[in-house]
Amino acid sequence: MRLTTIGTGTAAPTAGRAQSGQLIEAEGLVLLMDCGSGVANRLADLGVAWQEISHVALTHFHADHIVDVPTLLYAWRYGQLPPRSRPLEIIGPAGTVQLLSRFAALFGDGLLSLGFPISVRELSPDAQLDLGEGVRLSCRKVPHTAESVAYSVERGGRRIIYTGDTGPDTALADWAHGCDVLLTECSLPDAMAMTTHLTPRQCGALGAAAKPAVLALTHFYPPVLAVDIRSEVSEQFGGAVALATDGWTLELEER
Repeated sequence: MRLTTIGTGTAAPTAGRAQSGQLIEAEGLVLLMDCGSGVANRLADLGVAWQEISHVALTHFHADHIVDVPTLLYAWRYGQLPPRSRPLEIIGPAGTVQLLSRFAALFGDGLLSLGFPISVRELSPDAQLDLGEGVRLSCRKVPHTAESVAYSVERGGRRIIYTGDTGPDTALADWAHGCDVLLTECSLPDAMAMTTHLTPRQCGALGAAAKPAVLALTHFYPPVLAVDIRSEVSEQFGGAVALATDGWTLELEER
């Protein structure tokens, strides 16, 4: 599997960072997790074959995680020749169908009938789903919004966890324990801590409990970039830490 952090920013416009979007590639399967503002153009900036995305999985419905979904849908119909024919599956927590219906009400009923098959699957907490190419997707509830979930992507003995937005959660650490990559939000400095986001020290505590091979941090609001993130994380987590940027990539060979 190959992980690429497409967008590592937040609701605050930040130079060089699109909003949330993470890409996992495994043979013919291309999974985009979250799709905030700027993600569609960043895919092009990075030379990613956006035309080949086979699945889109949403962690929750805040704008900085979803607003480029219509952009990509239209791009697959009107932004390439020939237009897309490959099926697309959109995955998310309960409420995803309603979200897409609201997008269609806003942009026109044709948004979901663009000439290629679109299926929508809502996952219950702790659900597991076979995506094909040996990839298994599972999710669990995390503390952020009522619908927020984290995702686990497994293939060939490797496991990537993406938290989406989350507050501190010991159960999340238990669920992620021993994963190859824990890609977690790192939103705010201690002085701005809140229950629905993580600070660097809280990321360090999460890493210490989960013990991933790599703790990768994303979703940086500008104030957190002013502190020594790596140093604060290392107070509790002594393993490998990556401060993701748009386009950061990690390859995981099968075991």
